[in-house]
Amino acid sequence: MGFQCGLVGLPNVGKSTLFTALSSIPVERAKFPFSTVEPNRGIVPVMDDRLFKVAGLVSSEEITPATLKIVDIAGLIKGAGRGEGLGNRFLAHIREMDLLLHVVRGFSSPDVPHLAGEPDPCRDIEIVELELIFADLNFIEKKQEKMVRTIKSGSADLIAEKELLEKLHAHLNEGQTARSMLLSEKEELIIEDWQLLTVKPVIYVINTGEDELVQQEPETVKSVKLFAEESGSPVISICASLEAELEGLGEKDKILFMNEYGLKETGLNRLTKLGYDYLGLITFFTLKGREARAWAIKNGTTAKRGAGKVHSDMERGFIAAEVISWDELIRIGSLAAAKEKGVLRLEGRDYVVRDGDVVLFRFKV
Repeated sequence: MGFQCGLVGLPNVGKSTLFTALSSIPVERAKFPFSTVEPNRGIVPVMDDRLFKVAGLVSSEEITPATLKIVDIAGLIKGAGRGEGLGNRFLAHIREMDLLLHVVRGFSSPDVPHLAGEPDPCRDIEIVELELIFADLNFIEKKQEKMVRTIKSGSADLIAEKELLEKLHAHLNEGQTARSMLLSEKEELIIEDWQLLTVKPVIYVINTGEDELVQQEPETVKSVKLFAEESGSPVISICASLEAELEGLGEKDKILFMNEYGLKETGLNRLTKLGYDYLGLITFFTLKGREARAWAIKNGTTAKRGAGKVHSDMERGFIAAEVISWDELIRIGSLAAAKEKGVLRLEGRDYVVRDGDVVLFRFKV
């Protein structure tokens, strides 16, 4: 698994269309809110040319890319943070996500009504984020109520948690998200298990119309980029309807179609790269028998923890890791030749895995 991302936003902004375009899974779409009640889920392979080149060296019969999970969550409305419009149910799905793809309507269509009136990207973002803030405030207030009964024990950990709750409550009350708050390492560890909605990283995805594709940078994109500067959240524009059309074409027709619209790569590829970069993820590869496989891990992960990504037994019985960069392996031509030349390095448990490493784990359980 690479990462799990949830499509969020107001109703009728094109989340389900984008989900179909990204996952190749057709879903029911309608011009009214809450046509999506239970989230649609899709597992998407992350295409990495390096994996296929490494697999070619060992004539792999099975090639397993890293994957990302895309979840289409129903549209939020005003009052969702207080349970309106099935809000509590939808917000619970958001808590599971590693990353939120906040879909913003950047197209005009008289056939698709917009609940908030005429589309206004920045206003629409604020509506959704305010509901997430309300939900986090509700969570914190309930936690504070419970703490009143336990704080008498006076432990240092409880006092630190109480102070953090008060600080967070004041910050959220000002209409600020939890991710915009400066936290110490200790405070970050405390809130990690709370699964606050507004602490989750966000990428703003502007769903533009086909007319906007010919513009160098539409006004809607400029306004959202300016809005996102303060939080440091990335912004990407995608024409979901066009991307959905691309998915129904053969490879040759797809290339011709993309060239016609000046698209260098698909929206899925662009989003995947942006998501990996934003979350600080890298990829390493393993070769076992006839299988070549890619694994996504956080940048800075040690060899021992990387082994655990493959299997818990490997981490528990970790001995060492044989490592070579993918491009070095391609240049030399085989693992056997790499061993003979002494370029297949033996690394210990604390070795920090690098992007593009090919790793063979030694372990004993």
